[in-house]
Amino acid sequence: MSQQAQPHEASEPETPHLDFQGTTPYEDYVQADVLTHLQHPLSDDPGEMVFLVTTQVMELWFTVIVHEWETATTALRGDDVARARDALKRSVRELEALNASWRPLAQLTPAQFNSYRAALGEGSGFQSAMYRRMEFLLGEKSASMLVPHRGAPRVHAELEKALHEPSLYDEVLRLLARRGHAIPESVVRRDVSQRYEPSPEVEEVWTALYSGDPDHELARLGEALTDVAELVWRWRNDHLVATRRAMGAKAGTGGSAGVAWLEKRARKNVFPELWTARSHV
Repeated sequence: MSQQAQPHEASEPETPHLDFQGTTPYEDYVQADVLTHLQHPLSDDPGEMVFLVTTQVMELWFTVIVHEWETATTALRGDDVARARDALKRSVRELEALNASWRPLAQLTPAQFNSYRAALGEGSGFQSAMYRRMEFLLGEKSASMLVPHRGAPRVHAELEKALHEPSLYDEVLRLLARRGHAIPESVVRRDVSQRYEPSPEVEEVWTALYSGDPDHELARLGEALTDVAELVWRWRNDHLVATRRAMGAKAGTGGSAGVAWLEKRARKNVFPELWTARSHV
């Protein structure tokens, strides 16, 4: 018998395509050259590079999370709960990555932090515009938080717009009202530029939802929001612990109250009735 011919195997290139006109498609898409040349340490301490890159990474995660929460608010406005939950679930994974960003800084000693702290000058994470947009989306509104950004017209305009738009939780409560739940008119029509304050009636609505079918679309939305709220709380606590280790009770950079301010923030829960309602189920 004649030996059967082996099927011809196309030879694979040993290396990927390497010759491009100009920059690579990867660089065009990711802009890696821009990202990796945005670091300009102001001291000779090698630890400053870690601090600088870590805070820049945090800013990128803030940007992604704001995108997800704005996607969710738009979906809720259009009664698309499934799309909103998908965005919230993605943001949970992103919040986990954001929170992990504290690890390179979590065990800084005061001496290590002081070796480059002067390079920050009046700079403080408190001044982050993208983090402020995150807080506004969570219902933590305050017109005074626009003041540090008056010198940057585009940033100031974006924050002012966000201040006067409904938060993520505002859109959730409006959805509940449209679905026939007893959300007070005063809550639905509240001044959304003000910080959200808990409502006993809203707590009763969540209590009823959690006392019913756990697979109900709105109960599952509540759990997605609770996942977000828990990770926001963990972010605040991780920030507090890292700051306490690095500088104790000293005043923060930029004139903030440092640990005292962070302790106050860490005691606050976002989406408050989702937490208090659990005591009544």
